[in-house]
Amino acid sequence: MEDTTTPPSQPELAGEKRKREEGSPDAAVVDAPSVPAASGEDAASGSRHPMWKTSLCSYFRRRGAGAEGCSHGESCRYAHTEEELRPRADGTWDPTSHRAKKLRKVAAEAQEEAEEEVTVDEQSLDKCLVGLPRGWTADRLKAFLQDQGISYATAKKKKGMTVGFVTFESVEQLTHAVQVLKENPSGGKEIKISDANRRSHQKVRAEGPVANGTATENGSSPATPAGETSASEVVASSKKSARDAVTPLALMPYNDQLEHKKHSMAQILKRLTRNARKACPPAIPLPNWIFKSKEIGGLPCKLEGILESPIVDGYRNKCEFSVGYSLEGKKTVGFMLGNFREGVTAVEEPVNCPNVSEISCKYAQMFQDFLQSSSLPLWSRVDNCGFWRQFTVREGRCPAESVVLQNGESQISEVMLIVQVCSTDVDEALMKEEFDKLSAALIQGATTCSPPLPVTTIVVQDHKGISNAAPADCPLIPLLMPKGNQLEGGAEDKTRIHDHISNLKFSISPTAFFQVNTLAAERLYTLAGDWANLNSDTLLFDVCCGTGTIGLTLAHRVGMVVGIEMNESAVSDAHRNALINDIKNCRFVCGKAEDVIGSLLTEYLGSPQQHIAASQSNSVINDTSKNEDTINFPENDGENMDSSMEKNDNGENEQPRDRSVDLPTCFGDEDIKGDSVYRVNKEADSNPDEHNEAAGEQNCGEASLINDEPTDATSADSLDHGKTCQDSSSIPNNNVLAASACQFRNVVAIVDPPRVGLHPTVIKALRTHPLIRRLVYISCNPDSLVANAIELCTPTSEKQEKNKGNRGWRSMSAAGLARQRTKSMPNSEPFIPKRAMAVDLFPHTSHCEMVMLFER
Repeated sequence: MEDTTTPPSQPELAGEKRKREEGSPDAAVVDAPSVPAASGEDAASGSRHPMWKTSLCSYFRRRGAGAEGCSHGESCRYAHTEEELRPRADGTWDPTSHRAKKLRKVAAEAQEEAEEEVTVDEQSLDKCLVGLPRGWTADRLKAFLQDQGISYATAKKKKGMTVGFVTFESVEQLTHAVQVLKENPSGGKEIKISDANRRSHQKVRAEGPVANGTATENGSSPATPAGETSASEVVASSKKSARDAVTPLALMPYNDQLEHKKHSMAQILKRLTRNARKACPPAIPLPNWIFKSKEIGGLPCKLEGILESPIVDGYRNKCEFSVGYSLEGKKTVGFMLGNFREGVTAVEEPVNCPNVSEISCKYAQMFQDFLQSSSLPLWSRVDNCGFWRQFTVREGRCPAESVVLQNGESQISEVMLIVQVCSTDVDEALMKEEFDKLSAALIQGATTCSPPLPVTTIVVQDHKGISNAAPADCPLIPLLMPKGNQLEGGAEDKTRIHDHISNLKFSISPTAFFQVNTLAAERLYTLAGDWANLNSDTLLFDVCCGTGTIGLTLAHRVGMVVGIEMNESAVSDAHRNALINDIKNCRFVCGKAEDVIGSLLTEYLGSPQQHIAASQSNSVINDTSKNEDTINFPENDGENMDSSMEKNDNGENEQPRDRSVDLPTCFGDEDIKGDSVYRVNKEADSNPDEHNEAAGEQNCGEASLINDEPTDATSADSLDHGKTCQDSSSIPNNNVLAASACQFRNVVAIVDPPRVGLHPTVIKALRTHPLIRRLVYISCNPDSLVANAIELCTPTSEKQEKNKGNRGWRSMSAAGLARQRTKSMPNSEPFIPKRAMAVDLFPHTSHCEMVMLFER
């Protein structure tokens, strides 16, 4: 007979641990072969321990072994098989056992069936059809319902979703549909019906017709009273204001906001280190910066703090207000209370939003008052129809000398108003009449305010897409033209305002990107320029340059700036901004960065393969002639050569750069005037073919500046970097590459990509070109920064892996995708993260800019 005395204290401690494990319903159980129950077992004996055989032994669950594998042997009071398991005193089973799992599954199914009971009454005729094929569209759903003999009022479904929405006209139709769908499944799978809640704004709008008296905006029945609030949107949004949705950190002191953001940026940098460690090939040793990260808390480099914003309240120079209905059903211009993906479409006024200026709030109120009497409907995100969509206020500020930090409102001197509409199925005469009324209302409202509000231009953007994010080439209709001295051009060129950064004047078109916090952006660009280690012999690549703010503010510190931007109007603005500020050493190229970065790097720096070949050639030539050079040159020249070769061996420079006599410069004294660099092609006049080729490049969307004149064929020739030094007869062989590309001695890239980050092609081009030794990354999205930094900084193996199709890429994170792309990265020298600093461009919000310096 087994010992029935109380077990020693050590097993009791194990039992306590097991109790904690049993509290988790998801505890895993390991299948094990059946073992006969111990002989002489008497579960009914009252002298047994309360836990006797009522729980599985932890050793059994972990190893799948029988009683002989347990350290307690046959005296163990816990079961080693399902057969040994006994019910507890309250009739329950061990939650990790198969019996308990089966019981929970049966109970869950019963509860699910009970919850899925469809309410059949006249107050709930809106239903969801769950389990539909993803490939079905609304037309396919309607055809299915007709084939089944099901009558309905409306039916909707989007491709890619498994849920459809059907509204029935009567209880009889609903009852018939429930019975038919239970008896006739589609494709062998039952389609379930569940209750659906109409959104609150739809219920309120269904109360009556709009101003024109023809029909409700979304075509829904006006039978639903306005007081009902059954949608989840009301529950989620009733306790939330526009202030909470837009500025979630507004109630936190600003110093605490900075500490919160600094901590968040530190966690993101730690994630960068972890992912870079995972991405390193097994055969390649980890880089030193990953080993050193342990000394600084897992960071890839030191986080040097956070730069605060000079202005905390009312700092936004651009506010995009949504147009929609509030929770009470009122036409409103403001901010959405949540995400449309979560079913929230309610819009509330921008009351007490500290990041919005008072001027923007007043203009939003004017437009909201106008909408109350407009005969055209508001845009519906649910039905994708309507006219009035969005209202944007862009503000231009005075130069820095007149800025008063305590009163940000006083520095606003220009205002652009942009109204986004959808003109589909709208009469042109009615639309023009509405625009005239709108323009008059906004101008009158601005002049009657005390003090009067500035209004420079009013523009209508006609966008017919589903999302409010309109493309850059969306048609623009000017309603009010700015007055004063403007550059000559068409109407489109005059719909612009101006702002100032670092005492430079910037012209801003309606769709061009410009940092929303002007004064904080000035600090950001100064920091990027300081870290880039710029000088007069620097070639700066400004990737994703927008209106050229970064390149133009740093142009006086470099030899030449090459900007890349895909937005054509932004490139036009950059061209104009350079003319306004008399900056002549900038070139802006219009095109996607992934399409033009490779050709631009080759044009100015030569291809990476050329540099690799030249580097190898230099090594051979210098090795064979080292002794001769030492004899023929003076002693100090030999020392210079030795020092230059030492740099080449260390990989810091691809070729000797101390020997200026052998390295032709890109420009002479006659080509330098002040801080501007002029590149003159001496053979342009004698070679008309090259002249025409440069003119063709200009016609493809390139904007350049030189000698105070807009770019034309001649200026494009003068900026054609690859044709500057054509005569290589007097240049040594080891500098043929320099002759063909006339390199600057310092090449730096500053990238300021959108939230999605840099395209993989751009990352590859920057990573594989050996002359780019320094890169400054300005990020507005930490996730994309981590992904791009992984590809920039992860060592590569000599054997390049090909990208294989991965079906799980849709569910992978950005960092996971970056780790996969590093496997196919060509063998090249990785960058090293050197410095990082956060810059708060968005006070009162959780967003923050991050600046990182990469070197190699």
